[in-house]
Amino acid sequence: MAVDRVSILKRCAALGISPAELGITRKSHKRGFNVPEDNTRRRGRGQQARPKKKSEYGEQLTEKQKAKFIYGVLEKPFRNYYEKAERAKGMTGENLMIMLETRLDNVVFRLGLARTRAEARQIIDHRHIYVNGKLVNIPSAAVKAGDVIEVRESKKSCDRYKQILEATNGRLVPEWLTVDTENLKGTVNALPTREQITTPINEMLIVELYSK
Repeated sequence: MAVDRVSILKRCAALGISPAELGITRKSHKRGFNVPEDNTRRRGRGQQARPKKKSEYGEQLTEKQKAKFIYGVLEKPFRNYYEKAERAKGMTGENLMIMLETRLDNVVFRLGLARTRAEARQIIDHRHIYVNGKLVNIPSAAVKAGDVIEVRESKKSCDRYKQILEATNGRLVPEWLTVDTENLKGTVNALPTREQITTPINEMLIVELYSK
């Protein structure tokens, strides 16, 4: 079934996110979709863009929407993540980012075993992923240091994974992960630090929003 990504690109533009954060590149859009260069709107000749200044609340809300959109998390689970991060030791914002980054679907995406996080969720839902030799079909499952993530043996020869590896070839794998593309598997070397998470989110704005 064809996937209409136009709304995704518009959402990226509205939130000021590069489509690359979702794993979407120009090569992904050979069907006539254009990846926006920035989040400015087209205007008539002679008109100048007048960016609207957001309120403090608007900036905080946008940051939360960005995080939810990039990681593919709905409102209730996102709130649950925040409350768990708040209870944990350390800084709430950093805890939140680490929890989002160590979701299984995100790790499969980071390893280059899926083109997008949405595809990673589908692969996991379809029971293609093993963690430490055990089948895991929950995209939100949290990984931990030492975990080995691997594509199911019977699925490794599928054309789908050949296409995925071609598309993700050259994608930088975070240093807290190690990938073995030949065997379609990866290892979590350690939980990421905040400095190792490159997702362009200001988590402090999210903390400020929930602290009101």
